[in-house]
Amino acid sequence: MSTLTAAPAVPKKKERGGIWLTLLAWVVGILFVLPVVWMVLTSLHSEADAATNPPAVLAPLTLEGYREFFTGGASPWPPLLNSLTASILSTALVLLLAFPAAYALSIKPVRKWTDVLFFFLSTKMLPVVAGLLPLYLFAQNSGLLDNIWLLIVFYTAMNLPIAVWMMRSFLSEVPVEMLEAASMDGASLTRTLSSVIAPVVMPGIAATALICFIFSWNELLFARVLTATVAETAPVFLTSFVTSQGLFLAQLCAAAFVVSLPVLAAGFAAQDKLVQGLSLGSVK
Repeated sequence: MSTLTAAPAVPKKKERGGIWLTLLAWVVGILFVLPVVWMVLTSLHSEADAATNPPAVLAPLTLEGYREFFTGGASPWPPLLNSLTASILSTALVLLLAFPAAYALSIKPVRKWTDVLFFFLSTKMLPVVAGLLPLYLFAQNSGLLDNIWLLIVFYTAMNLPIAVWMMRSFLSEVPVEMLEAASMDGASLTRTLSSVIAPVVMPGIAATALICFIFSWNELLFARVLTATVAETAPVFLTSFVTSQGLFLAQLCAAAFVVSLPVLAAGFAAQDKLVQGLSLGSVK
């Protein structure tokens, strides 16, 4: 007669450890979200209540800051459209350039590919401010100051090394058997990249695109120095709320929340792809 053995009970020490890790995750998550919540709450207060010290958390709520942002003073729509144009176009160019470059550095590695990767990485070691003066002189002499296309080129160059490094780790996970099957079927390089490799690494492409979009959207230094009124971007527009008359805190928080909405929406829409993409190249 066979005897049934009961499943071993989970040790209480391990169970308590899981509870503490869960609580720690909640605390870290709240710490990350708290500044955003505070910004939104401040944007719903009047300027007088937002400027009090300590802040009047229970003060009456109002949409005055948002009304001033959309109707008072300069219109926010041109800077928002400039940021959207520069971010989307530069991200598209980065993907078009980084995808074949990552293919050449991972699946079909070129000679001395490690030197190439180090070269890409070395371009991020130079502080941006160190190259700002020659870039400004170039833009001035070529008549490209206050031009959105100049920002698109700079944002593409700024994000390309990061995109190549990220996409190389994603493409390294593509099974070699798929490429051999495509080669036996007579698929061209373009067809292999678009129909075989791209669907497999789509989460990685989405993660790379989202990160490049965020970096381009939040960039301030280039836009602050190289633009004026025509190509002004949203981060530059935010600095206009800090004036010689003082800091309009409620309006600034309302403007910052509106400017953050495209990034928040893109991250929320692509959160599953982002998690898959960031974990795609982490496990061999």
